[in-house]
Amino acid sequence: MQTGFTEDQEAFREVVARFLQDKSQPTTVRKLMETDQGYDPDVWQQLCNEVGLAGTHLPEEYGGFGFGPVELGIAAEEMGRYLYCGPFFASSVMAGYALLLAGSEEAKTRMLPEIAAGSLIATLVLDNLNSLDLVGQKVLVNNGRLNGAADLVVDAQNASQLLVIASSGDELGLFSVATDSAGIGILPVEALDPTRKLARVTFDDVEVERVGDVSSEILDQIWDYLNVALAHEMVGGAQRLLDTTIEYTKIRYQFGRPIGSFQGLKHRCADLLMELEFARAATHYAAFCLAAGDGEPYVSSMAKAMASETYMNAAKEAVQMRGGIGFTWEEDTHLWYKRAKSSEVFLGTPAVHRERMMTMMGEVA
Repeated sequence: MQTGFTEDQEAFREVVARFLQDKSQPTTVRKLMETDQGYDPDVWQQLCNEVGLAGTHLPEEYGGFGFGPVELGIAAEEMGRYLYCGPFFASSVMAGYALLLAGSEEAKTRMLPEIAAGSLIATLVLDNLNSLDLVGQKVLVNNGRLNGAADLVVDAQNASQLLVIASSGDELGLFSVATDSAGIGILPVEALDPTRKLARVTFDDVEVERVGDVSSEILDQIWDYLNVALAHEMVGGAQRLLDTTIEYTKIRYQFGRPIGSFQGLKHRCADLLMELEFARAATHYAAFCLAAGDGEPYVSSMAKAMASETYMNAAKEAVQMRGGIGFTWEEDTHLWYKRAKSSEVFLGTPAVHRERMMTMMGEVA
């Protein structure tokens, strides 16, 4: 199993970082989050066609670059660092992995190349984003007709294709439907984090196409891959908050000296650095395990729980150490704070993942 990044992977990180540093500055993020779309279509096409990020983890036979969770994690980590606004996580990660793991060969051949190229923006519809056991209880399929509602769907208003995990009798299936189909309602939701667009999606007797079967094992796999990618994004965001906070403590003077020279703040930064290193190690290890198809079954939940709490702690410390300006609109810290809070509960809270982790450990024992 891989235990560290190769030279090629580090070079890939530098390419992604340079691109996002140029295209996703806080001033750009502020402008985009005020729009209905929430992203720049031209930058999205550059990201897909020039850098090739949308197809990083997809097999070459489906139009991707044939890499895996490790390279995807590198891209997600840099996106979290620069707070990229766009449908990458919804389309490439969520919809891409759902199709790759649960889709039929025909559906994968038809849709994955377009997702990899960025010409098709899709998203995965789950009627519960916090618990696997509750997926498929509010969205039901009967005789090829879909009914129900999903309260929170990432980038639904930007997608042209919905991939829905729904219940059909006593089993789950993966269903595909265009967003402009009759009977679909998409209502944007005003969320805490305006950099990640959410919508409520309703289905009223919508005709859908079944494109795959979703067993409990496949649903667990999808959950693991999504959470490891999200954990990378959170680790990248936490690193950005730590870096900017340390820089602030060097330029903010109190009593004739930089506040970073005070022992109390030094200890807080050191504690946060250690916490971040542990979360990063767990997250990278989880990606290595997925790539190798080996390792403990609970590592994805461990990474998500640790990354969630670390990101929130970094956000809280970033606000507090900036004192009076830490919570103001003009200071950029609140952008990452909101992303940290929304990501903490997205795809399962730390408590949910720790319970899942303990259950898996008990089953192994």
